[in-house]
Amino acid sequence: MKIRFAQQNDAHVIATQNMALAKESENIILDPDIVLAGVHSVLADINKGFYLVVENNNKIIGQLMITTEWSDWRNKPIWWVQSVYVQKNWRKKGVFTKMLMKLRQYAKNQNVAFLRLYVCQSNHSALQVYKKVGWNQEPYEMYQITV
Repeated sequence: MKIRFAQQNDAHVIATQNMALAKESENIILDPDIVLAGVHSVLADINKGFYLVVENNNKIIGQLMITTEWSDWRNKPIWWVQSVYVQKNWRKKGVFTKMLMKLRQYAKNQNVAFLRLYVCQSNHSALQVYKKVGWNQEPYEMYQITV
């Protein structure tokens, strides 16, 4: 397995996996054109975030995206882990754990305060994975308002 930063030519695979993630985790059908444009947008602008991908035999089998939040309390960035997906036949084989280890190493080198993520409450398999690899549930609730 090889873990690397995603490039523009990875956009179609990442978008496809993002759509599979939405369907599987929240039963949402996303517009493929919008998702692909969104992935291209991140890949074109590091200020929006970046993707790590995991390859096996030159095929992407997993991914995650990082977006950044600035913490004035800590005077350091906080990285949000998003769009985590590992193909079904690669689950329970350490793919996410290896991505997380690589990400933590990179975050430490970038002086990141900590990593955060959010997960749909009904996504029980993801909740189990995150707890298993050491994530702690924080005492925050998330709210959203449409603009």
